[in-house]
Amino acid sequence: MTQAAYLRQLDDALDFIRKHERFAVVSHVQPDGDAISSTSVVGWLLRKLGKSAVLINENRAPSRLHYLWGYDDIVCYLSDPPQEKFSAVISVDCADFSRIGKAAQVFEDGAELLNIDHHPTNDGYGRVNVIRPDAAATVQILFDLIERSGIPIDLDCATAIYTGLLTDTGGFRYSNTSPDVMAIASRMLAVGVPGYQIADRLLEKMSMAKLKLLQLSLSRLEFTEDGNIGWLYILKEDLPSTGATSEDMEGIVNYALNVDGVEVGILFKETENGFVKASLRSAGKADVAGIAKSFGGGGHVRAAGCTLEGPVADAMPRLLEAVRKALI
Repeated sequence: MTQAAYLRQLDDALDFIRKHERFAVVSHVQPDGDAISSTSVVGWLLRKLGKSAVLINENRAPSRLHYLWGYDDIVCYLSDPPQEKFSAVISVDCADFSRIGKAAQVFEDGAELLNIDHHPTNDGYGRVNVIRPDAAATVQILFDLIERSGIPIDLDCATAIYTGLLTDTGGFRYSNTSPDVMAIASRMLAVGVPGYQIADRLLEKMSMAKLKLLQLSLSRLEFTEDGNIGWLYILKEDLPSTGATSEDMEGIVNYALNVDGVEVGILFKETENGFVKASLRSAGKADVAGIAKSFGGGGHVRAAGCTLEGPVADAMPRLLEAVRKALI
């Protein structure tokens, strides 16, 4: 996509926002740092433009992100579904419409949707789409949108942008850490974002419950004979037994990937409804987005996910075989 085409997408997005007065802002199920940060940034932008919005996610936002602007206003659909229906929707960080989950039930029939995302597997499901696959995070696109709007970025907005960049680049360690990413992060630090405090909170600290869950999952870590695939799994009873929550599973897949010689790391997570969610991470040789897409999922070349029919013992061999073929 040319720069001119990208700028037209940003202008179309601003026109969409100016056209409507009240919005539902949604992000993907089981939201991560970029999803919630993007929700925060859009909510902030709408407020600055004199608009009103309800911020919604199917699941509860991770508690470690409680410092973000608008965090307390994000509605968990599963526990407190809004009764209002919305004719204008802004979706952020959702690779496809299904990833919005049950929160989509608040959309009116024929609702107009603005789709802002950085996943290369996004199929452009919005009436207006701003999709930039080379962006490290959706907040990177939102930074460009705010710049295009001319609204000054304050500390609340800068903190959310920095958080989204930090989490989706693995603490500025992944290959998506571009000069543009670092330039934006530097500008956010100049606004006053306490980068070291956010990094300590999100990358270093863990709860005792997460430590127990990590110990349990590492006891199940296995590798293929050639050592280029590593995987572990979490059963549905592991969360209550350790006191952990779903957000405590974030990052555990990296323990499989970070072993020398491993090309693909996988975390299998058994759900309450009998399905198995798989998180895949690649060292670069395999396109895990393509693998995930073949199972109805999606994501990025190096980080993707999908859902398989359970139980875990049946799901693991199917996905492992697909990964093996991809590495040949």
